[in-house]
Amino acid sequence: MDGTLWDATDTYTKAWNIAYKKLGLEGSMSRERLNYYMGWEKKKLFADIFPQKSEQEREQIADCIDQIQDEIIPTEGGKLYDGVVDGLKALSEKYKLFIVSNCPKNTIKQMIGFAGIGSYITDEFAHGVNSMPKNHNIRLLIEKHGLKTPVYVGDTEGDKLQSELTPLPFIFVSYGFGKAEGILNFDSFVDFSAYFLSL
Repeated sequence: MDGTLWDATDTYTKAWNIAYKKLGLEGSMSRERLNYYMGWEKKKLFADIFPQKSEQEREQIADCIDQIQDEIIPTEGGKLYDGVVDGLKALSEKYKLFIVSNCPKNTIKQMIGFAGIGSYITDEFAHGVNSMPKNHNIRLLIEKHGLKTPVYVGDTEGDKLQSELTPLPFIFVSYGFGKAEGILNFDSFVDFSAYFLSL
């Protein structure tokens, strides 16, 4: 989702900074810093940002940020990458499409609603639902839907690792937040969708 379908970092950063003020935390969050953490699992992310806090305190901070995001994402959303809506519409006529993300439990649904792509997505799974790694949640969807030849599309080295752990063929899109190498690599969602529509 983040780095493949849209860039909502400005909205996420706003939610973090509202939480910082609300909770009386020192410092602030910047877009650049949050981009570095994009795709990290929650527990690892909050341990890295708040190493002096207890696990309970980190959970309270995370819950506050999630609550604020739930309030602002539906209206402020993010910037969809070029060709995403039309590409997903066309791809959904040929393939089953799924979204798996290390985001809070409601964020995928909010993104789908904001983008108006609900009819194109077969199913989704967010890390915030069960706090399990992406490879686990990808396998849940594979088993649930009886998928035979799925691939995983991502934008970071972490995505590549999770894809290999599943294991699935990994397709890298370079316009997102990280660097990696996949069995196929695309510089835009338009190129990605055009390739799979041509098969």
